[in-house]
Amino acid sequence: MFNVLVALVGIIIVALTIADIFQSVIVPRPTSRYLRISAYISRAGWQLFRFISYRIDESEQRESVLGTYAPLLLVVLLVYWVASLIFGYGCLFFGLRDELRPVPGFGAALYFAGTSLLTIGYGDIVPAGGPARLAALVAGASGFGVVAIVTTFLFSIFGAYQARETYVVAFANRAGAPPSGVELLKTHAHLQIADSLVMALRESQQWMAALMESHLAYPVLTYFRSTHDGISWIAALGAILDASTLTIAAIEGPNGEAVITQRLGRHVVNDLSNYFGIEGGTEVGVDRGEFDTAYDSLRDAGITLRDRDVAWRDFAAVRATYATRLVAMAQNWRIPPAQWIGDRSLITHHPPFETVASSE
Repeated sequence: MFNVLVALVGIIIVALTIADIFQSVIVPRPTSRYLRISAYISRAGWQLFRFISYRIDESEQRESVLGTYAPLLLVVLLVYWVASLIFGYGCLFFGLRDELRPVPGFGAALYFAGTSLLTIGYGDIVPAGGPARLAALVAGASGFGVVAIVTTFLFSIFGAYQARETYVVAFANRAGAPPSGVELLKTHAHLQIADSLVMALRESQQWMAALMESHLAYPVLTYFRSTHDGISWIAALGAILDASTLTIAAIEGPNGEAVITQRLGRHVVNDLSNYFGIEGGTEVGVDRGEFDTAYDSLRDAGITLRDRDVAWRDFAAVRATYATRLVAMAQNWRIPPAQWIGDRSLITHHPPFETVASSE
């Protein structure tokens, strides 16, 4: 009876681990965290790194520490999955130890599980019975499958990260660093390319759709930080939402593309915040004085605007639907304050068209 119970425990551990890998790597959609140990490892590890970062005053050192978390997490998850499978198969082989030659203790059963899973096969312990042989074959096949699946997973993660950051860097050329919705609109007006704003909004829609799909399917992507100062995927998302909201509320003329962009952006914010349990409120996040400053800068850029009070009313109503969730997301992932959140004096803003002006 003892052997049966130990073997059953091993089967359960193996089944849960394979289910964890399947849901984390293969399933291309958000999955429940229930009984997925890897999800709890990710959350607990990030809380630890956040705790450490709060005690680091120097910004570059703090970013360096936070930037190591995502790559380290991938290694930890791989080690956990392999170790969990070895332990599970070790329990199974210990329950079947009467069918192994020589009859192993628990440590030797773990050793045999490891050599079977990693397809090393030294031959010092061999299965002599049918169930043990079948278990050894399944262990070898699952080990080979895990390596193949995780390798593909890593390529997918880094491919999605590079696609995300490529857009963020290109977007900063239009919206500044850190990015700002106001700067995005001013840049197109100053460079007399206002017509291309529609194309820029369409490109942002493609990026946000890809961002939502990839970051919900592979949440580890949210922990990867930008390699460039002053920019981030959350700041870019906020700038896109602010630019589309300003276009809808304050700028005269057709705004259909901005409406579509704004709806999609709020969808991204809501889905990501709901998945990670991030709550929001109804604050605008921008006071009237800041709005008036932005309004004046847009008017000085030659943009035709609606009545100031009407624009503020509409802008405040729409921005209140996403602003606090964005702030909470930035706080959750320890993103440095950008132009649209927090203390705006902490980061000097560099408009993208300053570079153009200096080269003339």
